[in-house]
Amino acid sequence: MNLPSYRDRRRATAPPRLPGRARNARRLSAAAAVAAMLLAGCDTGTSKASPPSSGPGVSLAPSATSSHSRSTFAPALTSAATACTNSTKLAGWSNRRLAMLTIAVPVSETSVSDATSEVSAGAGGVLLFGSKAPSDLGSRLTTLKSHVPGHLGLLVMTDEEGGGIQRMSNLVGSLPWPAYMGAHWTPAQIQQNVTKVAKKMAAAQVNMDLAPVVDVDGRNVAPSKTNPDGWRSFSGNTTVVSKAGVAYMNGLRAGGVIPVVKHFPGLGGSTYNSDFGPARTLPWSTLQKVGIPPFTAAIKAGAPAIMVSNNIVPGLGTNPASLSPTAITSELRGKMGFKGLVVTDSLSAKAISAAGFSIPAAAVQALRSGADMVMFDLGSNVSSQTSSIATAITNAVTGGHLSRSRLIDAAGHVLAVRHVNLCS
Repeated sequence: MNLPSYRDRRRATAPPRLPGRARNARRLSAAAAVAAMLLAGCDTGTSKASPPSSGPGVSLAPSATSSHSRSTFAPALTSAATACTNSTKLAGWSNRRLAMLTIAVPVSETSVSDATSEVSAGAGGVLLFGSKAPSDLGSRLTTLKSHVPGHLGLLVMTDEEGGGIQRMSNLVGSLPWPAYMGAHWTPAQIQQNVTKVAKKMAAAQVNMDLAPVVDVDGRNVAPSKTNPDGWRSFSGNTTVVSKAGVAYMNGLRAGGVIPVVKHFPGLGGSTYNSDFGPARTLPWSTLQKVGIPPFTAAIKAGAPAIMVSNNIVPGLGTNPASLSPTAITSELRGKMGFKGLVVTDSLSAKAISAAGFSIPAAAVQALRSGADMVMFDLGSNVSSQTSSIATAITNAVTGGHLSRSRLIDAAGHVLAVRHVNLCS
């Protein structure tokens, strides 16, 4: 029997030869599969990987000749490219660091370095107290900001309303009481004059003003223990306050300063000054018609931040508004659609302690209610008070009394108002 030659044996064991077009299709499919495997192997899912180019004409989608590789790998590539957000980054932070970002630390404007340890620990802001700022305030604040972890910026805030509520008029120029502005200046004049002051504030490294006051009051008296507004209010007329408030807000923004519209939902006609004891606003049904429109106007005009008062609002519960989920989450966030930063008024107010809350406990309740940043007064125990607040917040998360997602959301609002992008 004749044995087949080597060539005959190879022909006998080889698969049938495909036509040319089928042969090419099989080669392309195999090449696509290899490319897909290589792409999958290179995608580690970490943020350290170089992002793909998105320039014109560049496509990372697998070849259309392989429907399997297109459906399996394209979504993974898209997800990896778009996964990073401030929230995903903040999710990797410790509870303590997140808690610190929600605290504004009080400090004397003549000694801002006193807040260095708190800023180094990640405090989200500092609140300047005093009546005469040093001429080198800007350089001092620049040094303080250098201690911010990750150099993420710092909210440096003060009360520069006009009239008797001005912390640094010696550096930035003086404004009259808002009541005077509302009665004698047009909205355009208010904006123009506020912008001049704001530019000097920004030059001194102060980037947030706890103003304008958009409470509708109109009482022709100085603010006092029994009346928190008086001349701090632009007018007793809701329309005048709405227009003046937006003008003041826009003046600050034009000068590079973040405005904080206050005191939601309106202190006009309050029974008392909450700094000195329990206080009530007008009934909620009345505020909706008289006190809320200026806040609505500010929100429509792009208000970046709103301060919530420590007054009880009849019709919205028995807690101060700053500690009320009904006031903040249901009304301000929900029905009014505000998406910016929510700041509490000072939790050192007697109205807070009268409601049964210590400052740390109030901070936790404020965050639970929807606030993003808490404040307290300057005193001799700022460092220990800051630590106590941060500890109370972290313990509340650990104990299940404050959701970590709410804390991350609050921290995200603090970064957003400063336009900080953790993914850049």
